[in-house]
Amino acid sequence: MSPHAAHGRDRFLKQSIGSLVPKVHESRVLLVGAGGIGCELLKNLLLSGFGTIHIIDLDTIDLSNLNRQFLFRHEHIKKPKALVAKEVAQKFRPQSIIEAYHANIKESRFNVDWFASFDLVFNALDNLDARRHVNRMCLAANVPLIESGTTGYNGQVQVIKKGRTECYDCTNKPVPKSFPVCTIRSTPSQPIHCIVWAKSYLFPELFGTSEDDVELDHTEDAENAGEIENLRQEAKALKEIRNSMPSDEFTEKVFEKVFHKDIVRLQAVEEMWKSRPKPNPLSYSSLSEESKGIDASICSDDQKVWTVAQNFVVFKDSIVRLKKRLLDGQPETQDGDKIILSFDKDDVDTLDFVASSSNLRAAIFGLEAKSKFDIKQMAGNIIPAIATTNAMTAALCVLQAFKVLKNDYDSAKMVRTPLLPFTCVALLMWWSRYSLNDLVLELLILTASSHQTPTVLSVL
Repeated sequence: MSPHAAHGRDRFLKQSIGSLVPKVHESRVLLVGAGGIGCELLKNLLLSGFGTIHIIDLDTIDLSNLNRQFLFRHEHIKKPKALVAKEVAQKFRPQSIIEAYHANIKESRFNVDWFASFDLVFNALDNLDARRHVNRMCLAANVPLIESGTTGYNGQVQVIKKGRTECYDCTNKPVPKSFPVCTIRSTPSQPIHCIVWAKSYLFPELFGTSEDDVELDHTEDAENAGEIENLRQEAKALKEIRNSMPSDEFTEKVFEKVFHKDIVRLQAVEEMWKSRPKPNPLSYSSLSEESKGIDASICSDDQKVWTVAQNFVVFKDSIVRLKKRLLDGQPETQDGDKIILSFDKDDVDTLDFVASSSNLRAAIFGLEAKSKFDIKQMAGNIIPAIATTNAMTAALCVLQAFKVLKNDYDSAKMVRTPLLPFTCVALLMWWSRYSLNDLVLELLILTASSHQTPTVLSVL
């Protein structure tokens, strides 16, 4: 943008927010998240004249981001979102200062003192835990926070200020749906059960921390306590296999354990299969023979439902990739913790593993296989993002920011979109009829007013 254009925009800005312009120019704000809302919000902040903007995001750009995160292009894929967003958005207002961090907002360097250095913080995150963290840090630093989020056509913006408004955690958030552990681990009846098994049990047992208690319900009643104990023994055996990760036999050991031996054990529990078909274990050697000639590049076709043999090939290839990431990494972090991996719907390696594992398990239990695209949506609990909702929400964030900078918290609102559709509201109104000779309109209105009609709204 040319200096002349920037000057012209500032002139119009003065007409919009008046005396607030200098404060906006001098403000130092933090934007957490450079995704769907973050891209729109960064653009809005710059065009509104904010002088110093710090932006932080842990993610890199994925192909699926390009349809709605307008700052990114195809050549930016795999690059850090925050750094690319800074580079592209800087052109909107070159005189503004933008600092970008490709980092996790929960890192220790982003402490309370760091948060306190900002006049205002914007949350544009899709991660519940990270949103709660930023909320707590802003409360501790006594810095106003503008929280935002979207789900499909719905969006929300909330102004949070210590001592003036409710905080993000002041109201209960919906708890993610959980599934009984025995259904997931022993008797799946739907594809989603196999997906949760692969994502929340198998993947963390092999490459991360132990199973995710959010999605697995461990209620131990009299009916399933015995089976849960068996499952604990299975998990223990799987951890022993994990210790053999450096060996060439690791992939085969995992396959034989979860797709053959565990299934054979389940087959032996006759009571379990009185009213449902028995599962059929898979054979590593048979699938190895059947999959000859199938290339692992099949995993790039995320719209196609893969065959069992194709899932077998992707399963083996994804384990090799994940194993390499773990073994090539440092044995411990700076805090002394072991390196672990976590599932991310935008991480190709982890998604390939979950997709192939869940489909192999679905084949065992006679369930419908799903495409990688469908599994990504189901495993990530994805509701398709809509660019217009992001744009509306980002605009509302800036409008609320103006109120915060004026310290006008009484007029700051929690806003939700979409607004209710236009509705015709019925109001009690006076209706009068007069029979008069020809006269001008002015005299007609005076006559009506003299007969105590409160307001003349229309003359027909």
